[in-house]
Amino acid sequence: MFDTLSDRLATTFKNLRGKGRLSPQDIDDTLRAIRQALLEADVSLQAVRPFIAAVRERAEGAEVSKALNPAQQIIKIVNEELVAILGGETRRLRFAKNPPTVIMLAGLQGAGKTTLAGKLARWLKSEGHTPILVAADLQRPNAVTQLQVVGERAGVPVFAPEPGNGVGNPVKVAKDSIDFAKTKLHDVVIVDTAGRLGIDAELMKQAADIRDAVSPDEVLFVVDAMIGQDAVITAQAFMDGVGFDGVVLTKLDGDARGGAALSVRQVTGKPVMFASSGEKLEDFDVFHPERMAGRILDMGDMMTLIEKAEQAFDQAESEKMALKLARNEFTLEDFLNQMEQLKKLGSMKKLLGMLPGVGEIKQQLNEIDDKDVDRIAAIIKSMTPGERDDVKIINGSRRQRIARGSGTTVQEVNNLIDRFLEAKKMMQQMAKGGMPGMPGLPGAGGLGGTKRKSAKAKAADKASKSKGRSRSGNPAKAKAEEAARQARKDGTGPGEDAPGQFELPAEFKNLLPPQ
Repeated sequence: MFDTLSDRLATTFKNLRGKGRLSPQDIDDTLRAIRQALLEADVSLQAVRPFIAAVRERAEGAEVSKALNPAQQIIKIVNEELVAILGGETRRLRFAKNPPTVIMLAGLQGAGKTTLAGKLARWLKSEGHTPILVAADLQRPNAVTQLQVVGERAGVPVFAPEPGNGVGNPVKVAKDSIDFAKTKLHDVVIVDTAGRLGIDAELMKQAADIRDAVSPDEVLFVVDAMIGQDAVITAQAFMDGVGFDGVVLTKLDGDARGGAALSVRQVTGKPVMFASSGEKLEDFDVFHPERMAGRILDMGDMMTLIEKAEQAFDQAESEKMALKLARNEFTLEDFLNQMEQLKKLGSMKKLLGMLPGVGEIKQQLNEIDDKDVDRIAAIIKSMTPGERDDVKIINGSRRQRIARGSGTTVQEVNNLIDRFLEAKKMMQQMAKGGMPGMPGLPGAGGLGGTKRKSAKAKAADKASKSKGRSRSGNPAKAKAEEAARQARKDGTGPGEDAPGQFELPAEFKNLLPPQ
């Protein structure tokens, strides 16, 4: 979503690099480019003005003028002000002292409230809570059925006493859900309310009545991040008509310009608390302003990547795999298990997008197909247990059978086996503490690394030293060399480094001390 904004800002900062000192004109040009980039990203003018003013004030101060690298200092300022405009610190949910905690969702129809309710419930369940979903949207066709399906996928029960489709009292349903949650010992109640295609008085009154009936601990405004500056108008209307405590941004994986994320917090004063970036229930994260700012400036989001890895990978299993690598026992079966754990992290494209500097390889990133992982899994699963343990037994006929069983080609099977063997070899080198061809590392050869001599080479060196220097092929010269060596041994002749062997030029003899 932030690709356009990221590209524009990256180009702006690139023009600053290499300048030892920034002139007032440089600062003006940079701020003008940043302002244009933000406006083109559909950020509200109400948010752009204070942002540019804050960056200008700091850019024209001693913070930049006395810096060793002014360009980096400008980037640092922009990053910090982006964090501020996005909310500063991460805002966490407030839980009631006496359960259940009531969370009410509000927003326009089509913003993704029902799916978001399931995502939030699933996330709360993973955090150790026992949530329940409440079907208080009784007007939209099949809204109750949709919530029940979403709840089943999330593994969370749904309180739906009314069929919906225009039948039932949503205020009574919401109120009765509190007593139901207390009886069934649910500590969190998530109320999914009705939306409209536009802002109207009936929508606001119904939402306000539900709020008054259940006294929610948190009212979350769900907004579609793709509607641009309209998100600010809608948020302001809900703020005035119902009031809310935090914002949830949905559809952050879309191709819109992302201005809503930078506008809502600045205009309403309410923090963005959660972000949804896909259709799957696991595509849901706590909103961290500093991490989002890092993504916008192509600095990556390593913390989120690490957190996802910690959730997906089993520590004991990882240690077991490391031990098998060290023993050269890693097989295709283990490789398949690792791939299945990797799939739990989500889309490979999204994961790689969290790495710093990926803005420079967006074209290659867009070419990544997550279905490649499924094809590899299909090939491995088409092998027998013996073939997975030892790929060297897979001959031509076996490869044809595997290709037919996995719906792939023999070439794809060959590529997988070749890549697996290369990866296995590289992992073995890494397990030993070095990489092939890298200088100065244990186990590394060539390119400046110190080569270890074999036992045979060491023996040859020892024999050579014991025999002394090789003799000349000229008999007369060889006899003279032998006589000189014997004289040195007897002490009757000068050593190899004795001054008598050298004749100083006449101009240097005057520098010697008198005899």
